[in-house]
Amino acid sequence: MTTPSVSTSPAFKAPKGTYDLTPPRSAAYLAVREAFAAPVRRAGYGYVETPGFEDVRLFARGVGESTDIVTKEMYTLTTKGGDELALRPEGTASVLRAALEGNLHKQGNLPVKLWYSGSYYRYERPQKGRYRHFSQVGAEAIGAEDPALDAELIVLAVDGYRALGLTGFRLLLNSLGDQECRPAYRTALQDFLRGLDLDEPTRERIEINPLRVLDDKRPEVRAQLDGAPLMRDHLCEACKAYHEQVRELLTAAGVAYEDDPRLVRGLDYYTRTTFEFVHDGLGAQSAIGGGGRYDGLSEMIGGPALPSVGWALGVDRTVLALEAEGVALDLPATTDVYAAALGEQARRTLFGVVTELRRAGVAADFAFGGKGLKNAMKSADRSGARYALVAGERDLDEGVVQLKDLGSGEQRAVALGAVVGELRKLLA
Repeated sequence: MTTPSVSTSPAFKAPKGTYDLTPPRSAAYLAVREAFAAPVRRAGYGYVETPGFEDVRLFARGVGESTDIVTKEMYTLTTKGGDELALRPEGTASVLRAALEGNLHKQGNLPVKLWYSGSYYRYERPQKGRYRHFSQVGAEAIGAEDPALDAELIVLAVDGYRALGLTGFRLLLNSLGDQECRPAYRTALQDFLRGLDLDEPTRERIEINPLRVLDDKRPEVRAQLDGAPLMRDHLCEACKAYHEQVRELLTAAGVAYEDDPRLVRGLDYYTRTTFEFVHDGLGAQSAIGGGGRYDGLSEMIGGPALPSVGWALGVDRTVLALEAEGVALDLPATTDVYAAALGEQARRTLFGVVTELRRAGVAADFAFGGKGLKNAMKSADRSGARYALVAGERDLDEGVVQLKDLGSGEQRAVALGAVVGELRKLLA
């Protein structure tokens, strides 16, 4: 009689184009988020968190009805009450909506500086570096028009990348002009694009927002754009002066950049400064972050005039960029001390010691499940702990526990009442 085989594969898997973050890889994601958040916190940005879904019209108006994000990539749903909602495909529109709803702009201290971290969703063809669920850290400065603010945000992003040890990234910089100079450029660009051999959906895009065509990644389209007019040749004097100030401030801050007159990015709300961070070690999906100024977005979603600027940095792609460079992050140990007890009395005592260590700021773990000493010490080695605490009934009778250095193998008795202080001193 044969024993029927039992499948070990899970009944459910993460949806296509998504991923689970599990240890130890998840530690790198946490480190990247913290590296991005630390500079903006030091610069006075406060944390904001918004819902994972919003009214679909928020993104249609703000991101742009002609963008791929709105036309092809948004996950939408209809509630039982008939409301049309969308999983957030980006963070800026949601953060600005939250600031307006909370009247943060009326509290007398502009710009309103906010940062955020979360998951975002776009229905895209899954490939390395491009997922349907992805993680970003973002920062927005709402309510002030100042080239120093544009430069500040770029510098803060650069500082985040540098803190991680990333060196192979490049900053691309451009200006998209404003409502004064962009209309003439739009007309010139439309005249040029209408003469190209393009498919019907792209021709429709020419009439709605021709800058979107410049953002087309298809080789057959890009090959025809060599002679396209450039925004830099149509900038008004005010936009030229503004952009030059941004460039001068970046140079003063020691930030290198590359002028990219074709950089438009994929969102309709950008004005004047636009920028992107790219890493050549990632292949086609080279962008690891970017942003720009969006002076008219507040009015687009029903608010007052609030000139603003911001960015979003991709956590997923930054992790890939670190791996491409071979950068090993200095991650904190998940466990510094591992405790193994022999007997019930020792189990109760060492559990109390582990609790005290954790409250003292020491990463400590415990041999759960009634493991014998041999298996407990194997678990201690696998945990990455530097020290092990071992105690049996005889140790407790003598008022000591055994402290073992898992690197050298050296072991010594330490008074029970002194062990927490001794370990804090050793780990300092």
